[in-house]
Amino acid sequence: MKCPYCSFEESKVIDSRPTDEGERIRRRRECLSCQKRFTTYEIIESLPIIVIKKDKSREVFNRDKLLNGLLRACEKRPVSLEKLENMIDDIEVVLQNSLDREVSSDKIGELVMDKLKDVDEVAYVRFASVYRQFKDIGTFMSELNKLLNTK
Repeated sequence: MKCPYCSFEESKVIDSRPTDEGERIRRRRECLSCQKRFTTYEIIESLPIIVIKKDKSREVFNRDKLLNGLLRACEKRPVSLEKLENMIDDIEVVLQNSLDREVSSDKIGELVMDKLKDVDEVAYVRFASVYRQFKDIGTFMSELNKLLNTK
């Protein structure tokens, strides 16, 4: 690590401690040349996830878009924003831990529906109706029956 004061390239770590709920590590360092101390932060490098949409176009995964869709599905439902954020965190972890850097929007939709089913059934049906593009009341009833049968 290059010293910000004298540009010497060697330093020793004086102290390390986790920050941001373990997402980063804060390190106090001391330059071996000028003996001045400085702080560095170490974070896990995450590779971007590319989403393959239904029209075969590709875009970078955007958690804000996912949150907006969930907020619409959960409108006027007793689901906290914190719970939605945790759902998105869980989905993002699954995507990051998969070996694929590209994932279809279908897979993301299925992950969302699996999580929503346990959180709020009405929000689940709302999300499913848009995601699966229900064409008529028959497909809507079919999804409701599947939901009832899994209970």
